[in-house]
Formats: sequence, structure tokens, C-alpha cells
Amino acid sequence: MRIAGLLFMAWVSTGHVYAQAAQQPSSPQQGAAAGPGQAASENSNRVRARLRSGAARKETTVSESQAAAVTLTLSSVSPRPVQSWIRTAGTIDKAGKVLEALVTGPEAGLVRPGQRVRAFPPSSKSSMYQAFVTRVVPMNAGVRVDAALASIGRQNTARYVMEIVVEQGPFLSIPNEAIIEEGDKHIVYVQQQPGHYVPQEIRTGLQGELYTQVLDGVKNDDQVVTFGSFFIDAEHKLKGIAQGPRQR
Repeated sequence: MRIAGLLFMAWVSTGHVYAQAAQQPSSPQQGAAAGPGQAASENSNRVRARLRSGAARKETTVSESQAAAVTLTLSSVSPRPVQSWIRTAGTIDKAGKVLEALVTGPEAGLVRPGQRVRAFPPSSKSSMYQAFVTRVVPMNAGVRVDAALASIGRQNTARYVMEIVVEQGPFLSIPNEAIIEEGDKHIVYVQQQPGHYVPQEIRTGLQGELYTQVLDGVKNDDQVVTFGSFFIDAEHKLKGIAQGPRQR
């Protein structure tokens, strides 16, 4: 229902812009060559740009009751260890307790004893096992890694996919949940004051398991919306389309 209403409002707004452009003469500042047809085309382009981008960079207000309903949560932009993972294939011993794998290339230098490992059979990713790296042995092609499972592995399963979790950083970062992807763009909502939020495009770096490095767009100690960001984004876009483009 909301999607249908959104499209209808966009259609009505576009038609309203065309009607105004056809009725109003161009201003003297635009020059005599800017006729009604050109004005309508320019306004149409602005409408389409608004629909693509979601609206101009204008704040959206959220009431306390709305924030409570969507469990709106904020998080600070701050330096944090960003976790990445190294994926490799491993085999398990006969006792079903120790995994062995080979890690090659530049990633081999990142493996350390004590790092956490997630392991699962290729045929069942839902069967996730926790393990920890117990030994790292240098080899010509890289390193051999031994990881001890916290429990007995799956019966009659000799091969596992292993994801070795590596902490990198610290980097200026935000929780992954704060980021809204719009094509090639990454958008977050920054709190200006309680209940008031502004969309901000950011440039990201290393993406980790929980946090993503931020290279540009926000600064240290900014408050960004994590849970509830999609609700604010929907409200922001809906209000922007309902208001229509600004008349110049």
C-alpha cells in the first residue's frame, strides 16, 4: 500500500510541476530564451532527480512515539577494531575436534593463535561450529592453521569451510546497520538534535563483520541512526516527494 501511495504521490507531484511550468512565464533572470517547454523540462529533471536520490538534503523529524515504535537506536562515529575474515577450506581429524587448513598469499601473515574461527560443512551453512586457532605453522606456500572446535564436529563430514576472524584497525567506523545502500552510494542519517535527522552520503573503506570503516562524510562523535534507519529513510523520501521540488 505504501509503495502504491508513494508512486501515486510522485505522479501527482510531477503533473503539478508540469502544469505550473506551462502556466508561468520564465523569470527575467533566466533570460528570454527559457520558454515554458524548457522550464517544464528542467522541473521534470528535478523531479526525477528527487525520486532517484530520495529528496534534497533536508532534515526529517521523528516524534518520541515513532522512535519508540521502531526502537530507534543511535551509535557514535568512533575508532573501533574492524573485523574481517579469511575464508579457506579445511579438513577435520578423526576425533572430530581439530580442523586443519592452508592459508596462502598476503592473508597468511594475518593469522595468529587465539583468533576465532567459524566453520561449517559446505552442504550445510546453517550447521555453524565455533573454533579457535591453536597453532600456526609457516610453510613455503603460506601457513598451516590448526583450529580446535568448541564441540564435536558433524558426523561423517570430513571437509569444512573455515572463516578466520581477524581484527584490523582501529579505524573510524560505524555499525553496518547504519548504512543504507542506494546504488553506488552509502547513506547514513546523522542526528542534528534529538528527533531531527539529516541524510549524509559517506565514503566507506574496510567492511567488517560488525563495523565499516568511514573515510569521509561524518566525523568523530557524530551520532548516526542504526536500528530504525530504514524507517527514517522512508519518511524522508515520502515527505520529499509530497512537498515536490522547490520553485526557483
